[in-house]
Amino acid sequence: MVYFACATLAHVALLGLASFVGGSLIWLALLYITLFTAALDKFLPFVLPQMPEGTEFPTGANLSVLLGGLHFALLTLGVISLSWFEHNVLEKLALFTSFALFFGQVSHPNAHELIHRRERYARRLGRSVYASLLMGHHASAHVLVHHVHIGSEADPNSAPRGLGFYRFFLNAWAESYHKGRVQESARLLRAQRTLFSHPYIHDTLIGVVACSFSFAIGGFLGLSLYMGLALYAQVQILLADYIQHYGLRRLKNEAGKLEPVSEVHSWNSPHWFSASLTLNAPRHSDHHMHPQRPYPALRLTPQTMPTLPHSLPVMAIIALYPPLYRKVMARALRDLPQQYTSA
Repeated sequence: MVYFACATLAHVALLGLASFVGGSLIWLALLYITLFTAALDKFLPFVLPQMPEGTEFPTGANLSVLLGGLHFALLTLGVISLSWFEHNVLEKLALFTSFALFFGQVSHPNAHELIHRRERYARRLGRSVYASLLMGHHASAHVLVHHVHIGSEADPNSAPRGLGFYRFFLNAWAESYHKGRVQESARLLRAQRTLFSHPYIHDTLIGVVACSFSFAIGGFLGLSLYMGLALYAQVQILLADYIQHYGLRRLKNEAGKLEPVSEVHSWNSPHWFSASLTLNAPRHSDHHMHPQRPYPALRLTPQTMPTLPHSLPVMAIIALYPPLYRKVMARALRDLPQQYTSA
């Protein structure tokens, strides 16, 4: 747990100091989550330890709840510091980017962990984090659509080979919103609950409150900053899905049913520091095979699991230039059995 706590909370502290002190601390906060992370991944080849099967992690659960609460404090601080504090234009751009990267690379994988927890309060906290980033529907679509249909045409968040990220982003956002709403509506109908219980309504209320609060803090500038941070985080959320399932497909049996989810249906990464920062999100195959396994216990076998050519954050940068990403991933896909890759 030391790896996860140090990697995540260090950036929380840097963001706080950067906001109030400014100057070189702003650049240090940005470098920490970009070049420093990439350098440790590349030049210190270390793999986080494999934990024994069935190990419990109460400290991991507590850290996840703590990060969930800190998310809202940092989101508020981000809008306040960028609206009120005396930073020059370049410093504000760097601070904006650092906050947005935290929301996409720490808040998102942490919210993802929370929505898979058994406790209702944890699931609600995770969904509230997504709703504060104006993407509350991800909590529904991820569990009810993505985990069910991963690696098939029915999952908008499993990108077929050749699809560029920008087209993927637009389609995945709209389709996951729609399919998540359909699944949640069906669950309400089965439970005979009122329409007001629909989680999409709660997501909307959180979004309205967040927008109103941001406007109260900084007027139209505060609202624009908040929406910009949310959009930047949304790009990172869908970049993760895009990269971790790009070009991988599940087979169908003679009856047309999808085969069980296995380790070959997700991309993984063994890089230790980005894994610590993102709560083991790069150990994605094991997560899909065991969705409620706590993040410190996720397992990695690079010899048998599809492995990305570079760390997850580096692959996210490459994915922003689709021709290069297709070229890089074409080589990686050639090493996998053809029946599990899309044409």
